[in-house]
Amino acid sequence: MLKDICAAVGRYTITACENTGRIMQLFLDTAARLKYANARETVRQMARLGADSLPIVLMTILFTGMVFALQTATEFVRFGAASSVGGIVAIALGRELVPVLTGVVVAGRIGAAIAAELGTMKVTEQIDALKVMATNPITYLVVPRFLAAVLMMPVLIVFANGIGNVGGWVVAHYYAGISNFTYINSIKVFADIFDVTGGMIKSMVFGGIIAIVASHKGLGAKQGAEGVGLATTESVVLSIILIFIANYFLSAVLYV
Repeated sequence: MLKDICAAVGRYTITACENTGRIMQLFLDTAARLKYANARETVRQMARLGADSLPIVLMTILFTGMVFALQTATEFVRFGAASSVGGIVAIALGRELVPVLTGVVVAGRIGAAIAAELGTMKVTEQIDALKVMATNPITYLVVPRFLAAVLMMPVLIVFANGIGNVGGWVVAHYYAGISNFTYINSIKVFADIFDVTGGMIKSMVFGGIIAIVASHKGLGAKQGAEGVGLATTESVVLSIILIFIANYFLSAVLYV
């Protein structure tokens, strides 16, 4: 029994180390080939991966800002701290909620799409066809998606911060009765521009994680529809886990 447990743990550890090595190798190969990126394909991916994700990101962050203000405004008003609500909402959204939730949404929408697309190309031997035509799959497929994810995530963050704070203001003003001046002045007093720019820096890292993990899973998909589905699921799960892990260390570096 103990022997079987140790063997299972050993196999899992070896597999995890192998996957980590492959992901790091893919990242290094992608970084080395950034200068060969196709501009037209990169712009196309930016529109597909970034602009098309804007509605669902805005919807998610709007209600996140509203529910956060709902939970904080009533309690702060009860204890006479209504003048702090706007700043607290803005800081929480800018530093943590917006970048993390945007990363999770994009991982679910874009990470799954990248993994499914590349996985389908892998099982239908389109990747092998690119190699036969002397076209590097990383340069042609991974680099544009990596650049698009890294460049578009901060753009999504800017719009998401705006809509999140608007949602917080609506609840604070119309539900908790906090005046416009009090709410806006609280943001000016407590929040700082780095609360937003720090979240944008985080989002660039999250975008890189999503693109690299999804590409790794897609390019390594097993044969058949089941293999593509499994690669897609693993891509989303691993991306979200790595986003939360990276968020802790980035927060420690940027804000502590």
